[in-house]
Amino acid sequence: MSRRPYVREIPKFRWFFRQPRYLRYMARELSCLFIGAYALMMVWGSKQLADGPATWGAFLERLHSPSSIAFHVLALGFALYHTITWFNLTPKALPVQVGGEFVPDGVIVGAHYVGWGLLSLAVLYFAGAF
Repeated sequence: MSRRPYVREIPKFRWFFRQPRYLRYMARELSCLFIGAYALMMVWGSKQLADGPATWGAFLERLHSPSSIAFHVLALGFALYHTITWFNLTPKALPVQVGGEFVPDGVIVGAHYVGWGLLSLAVLYFAGAF
């Protein structure tokens, strides 16, 4: 007598709509596409800058279009989401042990946010924002 094992069907494209945490996971994975596209755009901009003032000016002109501004806002939103979720995940991915005790999760996450803030202030300072 042979028995066939029960195989639960999992939809291929809609499985992440079942639980909110799966949806957050997929949003985080989707964010890498926008961050990658933004990085490629910056590489293309560097090439345009190297090609001379005329091509650089044309590149800057294209950045003023409404679709480019919408892309930048969307990419910024996904970058912030990616950063925040990664910082909150860090204590689980990299627990820090000092002596026999583990450093509390809040300290690790807080250190990341403080470092992010200080680095952002340094970039703004050297860019001449203040």
